[in-house]
Amino acid sequence: MTPDQLSQALADALAAAVADGTFALDPADVPAHVHLERPRQREHGDWATNVALQLAKKAGTNPRAMAEELVRRLAGTPGVAAVEIAGPGFLNIRLDTAAAGELARTVVEQGAAYGRNDSEAGHRVNLEFVSANPTGPLHIGGVRWAAVGDSLARVLEASGADVTREYYFNDHGAQIDRFARSLVARARGLDAPEDGYGGQYITDIADRVIADAAAAGEPDPRTLGDAEATEAFRARGVELMFTEIKQSLHDFGVDFDVYFHEDSLHESGAVERAVARLRELGHMFDADGATWLRTTDFGDDKDRVVLKSDGEAAYIAGDIAYYLDKRERGFDRVVMMLGADHHGYVGRMRAVAAAFGDDPDVHLEILIGQLVNLVREGQPVRMSKRAGTVVTIDDLVDAVGVDAARYSLARSSADSAIDLDLDLLAKATNENPVFYVQYAHARTSNIARNAAEAGVRRQDGFDASVLDHETEAVLLGQLADFPRVVAQAATLREPHRVARYLEQLAGAFHKWYDAKRYVLPQGDEAVTDVHRTRLWLTEATRQVLANGLGLLGVSAPERM
Repeated sequence: MTPDQLSQALADALAAAVADGTFALDPADVPAHVHLERPRQREHGDWATNVALQLAKKAGTNPRAMAEELVRRLAGTPGVAAVEIAGPGFLNIRLDTAAAGELARTVVEQGAAYGRNDSEAGHRVNLEFVSANPTGPLHIGGVRWAAVGDSLARVLEASGADVTREYYFNDHGAQIDRFARSLVARARGLDAPEDGYGGQYITDIADRVIADAAAAGEPDPRTLGDAEATEAFRARGVELMFTEIKQSLHDFGVDFDVYFHEDSLHESGAVERAVARLRELGHMFDADGATWLRTTDFGDDKDRVVLKSDGEAAYIAGDIAYYLDKRERGFDRVVMMLGADHHGYVGRMRAVAAAFGDDPDVHLEILIGQLVNLVREGQPVRMSKRAGTVVTIDDLVDAVGVDAARYSLARSSADSAIDLDLDLLAKATNENPVFYVQYAHARTSNIARNAAEAGVRRQDGFDASVLDHETEAVLLGQLADFPRVVAQAATLREPHRVARYLEQLAGAFHKWYDAKRYVLPQGDEAVTDVHRTRLWLTEATRQVLANGLGLLGVSAPERM
């Protein structure tokens, strides 16, 4: 019996009790699927539900009385061994061995589809992440968002959402000006401007701009006037830097559906259209020669200048136009993943969404990520883009590889600062969490190869009742929990839940196999359904490990 089947049995029991008048409950209040969770203590059963506590008051009874009625109605349900009442009305449900073991076959038969759900079905999600300025290589903070953002996109898609991955290309504003001036200075052999960028990459980009101009038969940009030189280095330098960032992300397994240019908002008139829209809605006002958005009407701590007194657009003008553009493209969920220094951004953007008539709790989500600290040989690895000691995405991949980098960055809640031990992540030991999970998958693959050589073929037989060992019950329980974990990760926007789940699953598998629950016949022992059924369980574990690693963009090796 799968969790979905048990949930449906509970829902049917509730519906029947309402239909015959036992519960004075509006049929519309009967859930289509009853929520189940794993009991904290294994001896309490396979599944638990608090549905009686949730619905008793509406049904005109007390939770324990409702629970007792559900126990009566579930009696005799195929696959249910026992239902017990705990506390004021919790139901603890124990499945019989055969019903629990059937899950192994269900997982294998569903294959890559196992774990997919429809909890986010019908939602069009614009997920913006990374969006680092093209003024230098992608540093470790952006790399964290690459790993977390792409994993979240995969989790949302597995939960039925239509997701567009978007990178906001900041090619407009003061930082780009400083980048261009830094290139010009380096190309002319001068020190970088006081507010400019340093580092070897500035020299490399400047040299490439000069070489590209020569190859195209164009004048040496160093010889142009300051304004022309700055523009030449800006245009080509930004293009080269962004191409490098995109390639690094691609090599990291992260590609975007849309690369949106900030400059296009200003060139296309989108800013002016957004301001006009807000003025029509009555939320703009003029004061001190500037144009303001009255964000305090929507919970912001102060009103915001949108167009400055000199006619130039303030930074928030682009944000306003960009949000409106996303909504006009048909996205009902605008999700933005921002760095730790963007906390002040949340209130003003929620106010912008409300000013356009949206519900900020529905249409806009801003996720704030915290810092990543790198440690090597017990010492922190320092970084500073302007000083030129950047720890980049390529540095991290060179140190530990794509799989370890992605997994380690995605396995912790994004709103918590993390320390990455580069020495640990390079180790092929169980201390390294990604190795631990990948090794479990490789071990299942090795068992399958050995089984084939020994003549154990799962298609020749399956008897779920033989999966009666305590370690098998625990492993089956972990496998059953995967769809719930995926749906919860999507709902909470927390892909790290998948990683932590995989570590628990790997642990349960290793414990089962180490308890000598043999898949292969020993000595002259004949192949029986015991071996075949355990192979089904092994294959089910392999499938779920592969599905979970895939949601994190991490490979599932067959040999290690």
